[in-house]
Amino acid sequence: MEQRVIDELGLLAKALRIEQKEDFELHKAWLEKSNIQERKKNGVTWFPLRITETGYGLGAYPFMVVERNITDHQFHHKFQSASPINLFSAAPGNEQSTINGIIGYVDGQRMKITFYVDELPDWVDDGKLGVNLMFDTKTYDEMFKALNYLINIEKGRTKELRDIILGAQEAKYITPKTQASSPKLNESQNAALRTIIAAQDIAAVHGPPGTGKTTTLVETISELLKEEKQIMVCAPSNAATDHLARSLKDKGLRVVRIGNLAKVEQDNSELTVDALLNRERDFKQIRELKKRASELRKMGGKYKRSFGREEAEQRKLIMQEAKNLNKEARELENYLVEKVLDNAQVIACTLIGSTSNYLEGRKFSTVVIDEAGQGIEPAVWVAILKAEKVVLAGDPFQLPPTVKSRDAEKMGLTVTLLEKVIKRHARIDLLRTQYRMNEQIMAFSNKKFYDNKLEAAASVKDWFLEGSPQIVEFIDTAGCGFEEKPGESNESLCNSGEIEIIQKHLESLPAGSYSIGIISPYRAQVELMTEEFVTNKKRSIDNELELHSEKKKDNITVNTVDSFQGQERDVIYISLVRSNETGEIGFLKDYRRMNVAMTRARKKLIIIGDSATLGNDRFYSELLEYAESIGSYKTAWEFLY
Repeated sequence: MEQRVIDELGLLAKALRIEQKEDFELHKAWLEKSNIQERKKNGVTWFPLRITETGYGLGAYPFMVVERNITDHQFHHKFQSASPINLFSAAPGNEQSTINGIIGYVDGQRMKITFYVDELPDWVDDGKLGVNLMFDTKTYDEMFKALNYLINIEKGRTKELRDIILGAQEAKYITPKTQASSPKLNESQNAALRTIIAAQDIAAVHGPPGTGKTTTLVETISELLKEEKQIMVCAPSNAATDHLARSLKDKGLRVVRIGNLAKVEQDNSELTVDALLNRERDFKQIRELKKRASELRKMGGKYKRSFGREEAEQRKLIMQEAKNLNKEARELENYLVEKVLDNAQVIACTLIGSTSNYLEGRKFSTVVIDEAGQGIEPAVWVAILKAEKVVLAGDPFQLPPTVKSRDAEKMGLTVTLLEKVIKRHARIDLLRTQYRMNEQIMAFSNKKFYDNKLEAAASVKDWFLEGSPQIVEFIDTAGCGFEEKPGESNESLCNSGEIEIIQKHLESLPAGSYSIGIISPYRAQVELMTEEFVTNKKRSIDNELELHSEKKKDNITVNTVDSFQGQERDVIYISLVRSNETGEIGFLKDYRRMNVAMTRARKKLIIIGDSATLGNDRFYSELLEYAESIGSYKTAWEFLY
């Protein structure tokens, strides 16, 4: 059995290597097959740049804030916080000069970059600067490191956890002296709480949409902390991590959020190490040390250009003193960081964020991994290496991890550890009561994904949009000539006809205050819909009908299915886009994505699609049959004339 586990992890490492190669090649193509102007349009280069601020940040490392030309704001970009960049110069004589950095924050026009050097090179002052987005190897490095460790480990608690989680050994449970429960939880949620407390190795919570998974985790973590000093909570994304951290903070627990400050939601900024350090009395001393070091650097800068031996020696002494002050600042900073972390009840970070230097050498009695169905298995193992006991929570029937290589996908890289645990372990707790949506919205997903085990809470099962009692609508565009087309970049698809149907349907909704979400799996369609329903919502209003429509548009959110996971709206429109003569539906075949889209709606769900294209697929054929069975099938012709 142990060899089977090692072989399984070895195959996983091979799949990950294939994925890394594909990821790298895609990025390499962005940089090598285009000039600066093309790279700017492709979103991987900013040039030219204007430096608006420089200074020294956490760790006394230099940073700069740069701004691109206002005329370049038309170009979408792929830069993200924490991504590695390469700062380059196009100034005469400096064409080969580059330095690597990490993005602290980025928006449409500005970027803060931190450089992990003592000081910036002289050529930075010569202008004509640009930045290229670099391939980020850190995430892959950490995943390979974790897999290598797991494959080669011969003894210890991590080896035991490895074998138990992958089904080579039985998981152990104890019988607590008292049966814990929370009045804030329902029966199935309390059952999950008790299983987690009883588990000695691994516990899994299967939380379908709207079933209160976060509430269950918060109450359970609070209960665990009655016996445990500190717990680490993780999620694959910053958004999911922030959501859980915020909920734990609201519970009254002491939470520290580890991660890039720019990626942490504003509501959680007070939980970051940076913010907590600023509250420490001794942090003022760190600022003074950094200030003195900065002043010395400026003094040393006087000798940068033409100077003799005496000036060179003087500059050397000044810069050495600046380094000594920085070292003293870092040592004091490290002491205060440890103090902040030791005082926390909960450490919150992303899966890869668990490798932060702040957490080096720390182990946790329990590691809770939320949204475990969205993280690829190697990333989940990265966090598990710090655990004595693991709790996985999520839903394998919602969005899977993003994998770019088809070969890696075929080798199983999209199969999550949560899925494996659910299949291989008997004690899995399904949260059964959902509090989000009318039962008609829930019904199709309940049958297809959850074996009809879910029930709608009494508070939501019959609710509907006042003035629009039909809960689910499928609007069929077959025969309307609304064929799919490539988007502007030819990397996605769009369907303007479906946007026209949404516009007409919006006008038919009753007046009132309610939220609306418009979703599509295709990025090009989202861009067109954003232009129609968000960007243009402030256009002049000529008549009463438009006024009525514009009022509702103020509550509209448009985005991809992936970006909508974890969100909900009173009314949801889903534009499926695909309409062609061959019946090709592409990644609409990932039915989990459709499950996410449909279960975002609380009171009303409208799906727009072409039955002639979709009907050959069994899943969508059954969806059409469901719509017909509840009298919710409509034809697009009803909205065109």
